[in-house]
Amino acid sequence: NGRIMKCLTFFLLLPETLKKSKKSVRSNGKVPGCYEIVPLSLKKKMAAELYPASTNTNIANSNAAATAANSKKNALQLQQSAQPPPPPQLQNLNNNNLESANWQSFHPTLRERNALMFNNELMADVHFIVGPPGASKKVPAHKYVLAVGSSVFYAMFYGDLAEVKSEIHIPDVEPAAFLILLKYMYSDEIDLEADTVLATLYAAKKYIVPALAKACVNFLETSLEAKNACVLLSQSRLFEEPELTQRCWEVIDAQAEMALKSEGFCEIDQQTLEIIVTREALNTKEVVVFEAVLNWAEAECKRQGLPVTPRNKRNVLGKALYLVRIPTMTLEEFANGAAQSDILTLEETHNIFLWYTAANKPKLDFPLTKRKGLVPQRCHRFQSSAYRSNQWRYRGRCDSIQFAVDKRIFIAGLGLYGSSCGKAEYSVKIELKRLGVVLAQNLTKFTSDGSSNTFSVWFEHPVQVEQDTFYNVSAILDGNELSYFGQEGMTEVQCGKVTFQFQCSSDSTNGTGVQGGQIPELIFYA
Repeated sequence: NGRIMKCLTFFLLLPETLKKSKKSVRSNGKVPGCYEIVPLSLKKKMAAELYPASTNTNIANSNAAATAANSKKNALQLQQSAQPPPPPQLQNLNNNNLESANWQSFHPTLRERNALMFNNELMADVHFIVGPPGASKKVPAHKYVLAVGSSVFYAMFYGDLAEVKSEIHIPDVEPAAFLILLKYMYSDEIDLEADTVLATLYAAKKYIVPALAKACVNFLETSLEAKNACVLLSQSRLFEEPELTQRCWEVIDAQAEMALKSEGFCEIDQQTLEIIVTREALNTKEVVVFEAVLNWAEAECKRQGLPVTPRNKRNVLGKALYLVRIPTMTLEEFANGAAQSDILTLEETHNIFLWYTAANKPKLDFPLTKRKGLVPQRCHRFQSSAYRSNQWRYRGRCDSIQFAVDKRIFIAGLGLYGSSCGKAEYSVKIELKRLGVVLAQNLTKFTSDGSSNTFSVWFEHPVQVEQDTFYNVSAILDGNELSYFGQEGMTEVQCGKVTFQFQCSSDSTNGTGVQGGQIPELIFYA
């Protein structure tokens, strides 16, 4: 019985070695191989190979039940050893292992399965060497996926002049940007970061992926501010993105001083420099423009490896120097600034001084007309004003109101009521906040003439205000106890193309609200 059990076990575990094809059975008429009678001597030989002598001594005298148990144990061991090795583990971008060999069954959608193939060697039929020599990275990809997502890749792999090389070098694209491009093409996911968005925009433009390019432009618009507006203007011109260019101009015009004094201004190309310096709407003093041009010239000398000297700065500036409207400075600004910069020749300095002072003015190579800048607009929220013998008093209390707009604007200052008892001087602290965070404030003075007119007070720089978000503006006055105040306030006011909405502020401790009080005007650029 023991011998029979072991032979049966052998036959059960090795069926493929004993089977005969159906075809051979029909041809020779013999019984199928799995039913053929095997000689006992062969059975003993098989059993001896399966069970070493140390474990098979005294087989004839062994107990049948023990033999069956031993056979089952060995059969189980053989079954375990006969199992195929585990499938190779697949790697994605984040080095996460795919679950199993039948990973497809765990991802029911085409998008999910495609996403797993992103930056994955599995089934990859092309590799890209991305980045400049010395900083390049090898990226696996799949021609079909790329060709479906980009006409450039389609032409590269399936066009008349298709690439036949298994490795393609792309030295002009950053590896991080190329991976963002591929991730979008595999999964429709867009992961943009401030450090790589410009490089990603370049890659999206190069391979004609408009949806990703649009997402990059939207990202840049939302992150646009004075300190990066000049750089983004340069890039928007390079990538031919008119909407982004227009947004850059809005920021540069309204916040010109901050934009021109930013580090980003010194990084722009010469053509962009000339375009900015010729801009009519720059809302700043000409002395700020001149100083910005000198800073750019110094940075350009360093980029070219030149000593930073007045002569070299003139040379790198070229005609850009003669786009600065130096004669529109005040005489004091010119004497304390441009005249002592050493970048002008003695003849140019002499002629400009004569132009300021002489009746017979010499001809100058610099533009003579002042920039137009931006015209401030005013949103007036009251329909009338009044004064009473016991109103409007201050004593250090806060007048505040909340507002929101339906278009992006730049708040430049406030219009306030003044004394109702003749000429008076006020000290005032004005403040602009969003969600409790102070965006701008200024401590200044203004003089009222006793009329019901409003008197302007300005923030140090215009502040960008986003649409459909409530902001809080406040003023704390110190001066004459009695002043005019507004009446018949409106909750919604249309100013040109901008609609303002007003609501009461919890910061107001002096009585100002939607219906009446102080802060009759918001001064803005749009």
